[in-house]
Amino acid sequence: MGGILLETLRGKRGDRVPIWLMRQAGRYLPEYRELRAQKGGFLELAYDSPSASEVTLQPIRRFGFDGAILFSDILVIPHAMGQDLWFEAGEGPRLAPPLVDGAWKALETAKARLDPVYETVRLTRAALDKDKTMLGFAGSPWTVATYMVAGQGSKDQADTRELAYRDPAAFASLVEAIEIATIDYLIGQIDAGVEAVQLFDSWAGSLAPDQFEQWVIAPNARITARLHAARPGIPVIGFPKGSGAKLPAYARETGVDAVGVDETVDPAWAAQELPAGMPVQGNLDPLLLLAGGDALGSRIDYILEAFADRPHVFNLGHGIGQFTPIEHVEKLVAQVRGWRG
Repeated sequence: MGGILLETLRGKRGDRVPIWLMRQAGRYLPEYRELRAQKGGFLELAYDSPSASEVTLQPIRRFGFDGAILFSDILVIPHAMGQDLWFEAGEGPRLAPPLVDGAWKALETAKARLDPVYETVRLTRAALDKDKTMLGFAGSPWTVATYMVAGQGSKDQADTRELAYRDPAAFASLVEAIEIATIDYLIGQIDAGVEAVQLFDSWAGSLAPDQFEQWVIAPNARITARLHAARPGIPVIGFPKGSGAKLPAYARETGVDAVGVDETVDPAWAAQELPAGMPVQGNLDPLLLLAGGDALGSRIDYILEAFADRPHVFNLGHGIGQFTPIEHVEKLVAQVRGWRG
């Protein structure tokens, strides 16, 4: 089970570069938009296991990606921890009450909210070919905490950064609670059929170096260690978006099996600075995939060549954009599949 993607994440270089895309199951696909219109809101779709499984499988059927990424959201963890979660049309997620004072202990946990996610995994893994990898994921504690504290997304994560400075003990207790919930959640995904997991730290880039060590590296290291101990052999991909020059330290200190690289990082630099032999994932700019043209083909080749000497999973630097033309994705897949380093 798992195929070339899983083997690459385990540190083996195959005869080609595997490919999957962050947010590959989503709004750029007409079949997704049709199903979403039938089901209503995003959360209703994500918690409807047969529908969420169908969405997870749609890009596999269309493009033949090497991995299927679970269709869900990082905010199911705060929802299971007791916050109310809903999505405002055109504005994004909302969580209540906001935890600006760090008082998360008053929340009443609702772990059963995660049961549909595990069922989605079971349904999807049963429907996948054996050579496809079932990928699970969760948000990393820092990124999840930014939403829990502010009650919504923000440009600079100011409320959460300020709380972490003002009352580090209170913030540490929230991070610890997220860690525990995340470990249980990922183990539940693995037991349902997930073969590799990704930790998304989408807002890691907003932190100063000492805060990055405390709230990004340390929590992800603890999660990774617990997962490795509890479920040996399941690769963990760490994706600290925006980490820049701090990326090598993250790769060395967290214990992750593979590291995701965003589009702001030169892949030639990453190939030189990351630990030798460590699998790397990335890092095409999603906006270049949207724009297309000759620059797209040139950049795809540059990334492939930069990472040619280490295990490499081709991916984007972040999630695929809603308005990305299908033919651009087809070009990407064909070029990656046809490349031999």
